[in-house]
Amino acid sequence: MLAHNPILKGFYPDPSVIRVGEDFYLANSTFFWWPGVALHHSRDLVQWECLPSPLQRESQLDLRGVSAAGGVWAPDLSWYDGVFYLLYTNVRSMYTWMYDTENYLVTAQDIRGPWSDPVPLSNYGFDPSLFHDEDGRKYMISMVTDHRIPKRQAGKLIIQEYDAKKQCLVGDVHEVYSGDQIYLEGPHLYRHGGYYYIFAADTGTGEGHGQSLLRSENIFGPYEMYRADFMVRTQENEAYSVLTTRHTPKFPIQKCGHCSLIDNGRGDWYALHLCGRPSQYTNPSDAARFPGARRYPLGRETAIQKMEWTADGWLTLAGETQLPSMEVETGLPQWRPEGTLGTITLSRCGVQKADAVWIDDFAQETLALDYIFPYTSQEGYALPGRRKGYLRLIGREGVTSRFGQTMVCRRWTQMSFAVETKLDFSPHSFKQLAGLILLYDLDNFLYLHVTYDEEKGRCVSLYKAENRRYECLADAAGIPEDGEVLLRMEVRDCIADVMYAMAAPEAGNIHWQKAAEGINVSFLSDEACSDGWFSGAVYGICCQDLTGGRCYADFDYLCEQQ
Repeated sequence: MLAHNPILKGFYPDPSVIRVGEDFYLANSTFFWWPGVALHHSRDLVQWECLPSPLQRESQLDLRGVSAAGGVWAPDLSWYDGVFYLLYTNVRSMYTWMYDTENYLVTAQDIRGPWSDPVPLSNYGFDPSLFHDEDGRKYMISMVTDHRIPKRQAGKLIIQEYDAKKQCLVGDVHEVYSGDQIYLEGPHLYRHGGYYYIFAADTGTGEGHGQSLLRSENIFGPYEMYRADFMVRTQENEAYSVLTTRHTPKFPIQKCGHCSLIDNGRGDWYALHLCGRPSQYTNPSDAARFPGARRYPLGRETAIQKMEWTADGWLTLAGETQLPSMEVETGLPQWRPEGTLGTITLSRCGVQKADAVWIDDFAQETLALDYIFPYTSQEGYALPGRRKGYLRLIGREGVTSRFGQTMVCRRWTQMSFAVETKLDFSPHSFKQLAGLILLYDLDNFLYLHVTYDEEKGRCVSLYKAENRRYECLADAAGIPEDGEVLLRMEVRDCIADVMYAMAAPEAGNIHWQKAAEGINVSFLSDEACSDGWFSGAVYGICCQDLTGGRCYADFDYLCEQQ
């Protein structure tokens, strides 16, 4: 089966992949989005189906109050003797003097759950992963943060044994890497051909990102770093990377690194890694953070590369190159997940949807698995089935709340798309709003919504937030007091046109009104956002009632077109 990178589009960073028989399972970071950790299943390493997230209970994960760049970082998925293990970090505070990194372990007999309540682990740093040795003993490897002034290490990795019966770390903490210049994180531990290998991300997570490899005959070291002639280095403190695009800025995918290794069950080895597709837009030259940097609205995505073991026991990309491939043969037959979406026409939406790539008419009693929500569960507030064929959203806190708001979102997968919804909403105060949103984090969004104005009555308005700079891009436009409203955003290469209309029985009778056009939404992007720059842009529907009166909006459908 031929894979075209990225294989998992939209923000799915920090991949951790395992194989159990013929099945492959993949875990990705979710940061401030609920539920915690994205899980997927495949049998060909190309087509992936979404599985229930493992962290769906507040006893497992509390994201309230974390920053947009905090929350769930770099989950590690493993399997041993019939049990799935998942390690994850909940970053409670960062971009501060001291990081608060809570590390936990949950387990399950079935990948679809239920997953256990979490076992707390050491909080030295983030990105922990679990290694199951051939004798059944288990070890956790993680990086260490350093708050000292000045810092003594650019990067530090430690290993400690984990006792599964006692459910705790035991024995001494072993320092296995300490670099004064080369920074390593996201470490995974493997054993192959008599060596222990540490496969770790190097050089941050931006365009300088890469992947380094170390090995030792003893699990506690000393570890030797792989240094090879094909590794291009332009300065003395640059990492020795087996994979990187830092020297090829025009390559279609950038930021390559943070790998997880897997064999396909047929003797071939692969690395799944994060990458990013840059937009044509950059930050202003006077931006407070990352001036002039390229913008990545889709965030960091998951890609795949073929790997080869060298004669002397090192691991490289196929062909001994640092540069990734855009197409990779997985050596597996094609597999198609159940329930894959085909072409859909939904006539009752009022507009033609024959070109929809994704649509939800809210006919099911549960929400689709690939929806995500900011900070908290939507249980009791996003109610499919309350009104047949609609999703009812009960208004809570504002769009900028980190504690309890009602919002249902999906990831962008391309920089050109259209998204549309139809809602039934009767606000009675300007503090009641519901509509369609493009959002990166709570400080950066474009929100087309229905609300109420004391002079105009029910109306449509458009708000923009860019790094906490708030604007109204369109004056409130009065609409009839009754009737369902269509809201639509068309994005072409990150330029958005925004429109609305009153619903009509026939598509030809709909009269679209432009709320605004030509809006550059590339600010919904990695590097552009001042708080978070680890996730990616989403679109969604939401409802707010700042009066506390629990008003609600009924959404008829949500549709994405390319």
